[in-house]
Amino acid sequence: MGLIDIKSMFPEEIEEYLKPLNQPAYRAMQIFEWIHSGVSDFHKMSNLPINLREYLCNNFYIADVKIEKRLESSIDDTVKYLYSLRDGEHIESVLMRYKHGYTVCISTQVGCRMGCSFCASGIDGMVRNLTASEMISQVMTAGKDNNVRISNVVMMGMGEPLDNFDNSIRFLRLVSHEKGLNIGLRHITLSTCGVVPGILRLAELKMPITLSVSIHAPNDQIRNNIMPINRKWNIVQLLEACREYINATNRRISFEYALMGGVNDSDECALELASILKGMLCHVNLIPVNPVAGRENVKSERTNRFLSILSDKGINATVRRTLGADINASCGQLKRNLDKEGW
Repeated sequence: MGLIDIKSMFPEEIEEYLKPLNQPAYRAMQIFEWIHSGVSDFHKMSNLPINLREYLCNNFYIADVKIEKRLESSIDDTVKYLYSLRDGEHIESVLMRYKHGYTVCISTQVGCRMGCSFCASGIDGMVRNLTASEMISQVMTAGKDNNVRISNVVMMGMGEPLDNFDNSIRFLRLVSHEKGLNIGLRHITLSTCGVVPGILRLAELKMPITLSVSIHAPNDQIRNNIMPINRKWNIVQLLEACREYINATNRRISFEYALMGGVNDSDECALELASILKGMLCHVNLIPVNPVAGRENVKSERTNRFLSILSDKGINATVRRTLGADINASCGQLKRNLDKEGW
């Protein structure tokens, strides 16, 4: 049998593995605290008996990510990471500095199966899901590398979190654990392109996170062309699930809308978007689309006009601040460069 991923475990799960060793129950919490303080070597857990440390070394591993490439913006201090994983796969994260603190955008999968037309992450498809420990390691490594405390997390990097539901939920519970990184769930945003069953399952959990839904079009005709998932769960089904989520959690949903020139940025699109969102507890985040190699979408020149129409129709909307423009901070592009060019 292979080694077991202990960083993805809760203290009570670690405790179950220690029972045959007749170790006191508090040992599990000691191990948990060591791991989530950033220790990646069992031998350095100095308050554990030597024989227990040997047992841990022989039966478990502490997941980590290795920095393969680090790009730092000269504009706004944004830092983009290309990480390598235990099996040699690669993912990306982005660290962003705001007035309220540091936010890290993490990946939840190696690649993505959703195939959105404006995204670099899904061009080469999905390789595998990330474990909860690999998600936590992205947060820990970015904080340690910059000697800062991460106060906010956005699950908006490579992959679809609700396509990796169980690991994503385990990550949320681990990263908010009071003996772990202790990042409050209200400071975490989970982004989905519209996996309706996942939204409904998430609603049942009533976790006080922020749900961000990538809608990017006001009707099925446009959304079918840019987001293949819409052919499985259309806008009517998506918005019904969003309303159920709002009713269950009383949490406002953030709708992401990437403005693409000549695709979804017309006055008609703005009016239609305002119409379908009318009365919902929501906010629209307008995103100037990032140029992506291998994609044909171009940045819209109608951002202010689109925003004005939404505001006039009573829709709460803002334009997302662009960070890391000089380092292609949207996720997926570093990995593609590595795959294509081998650096």
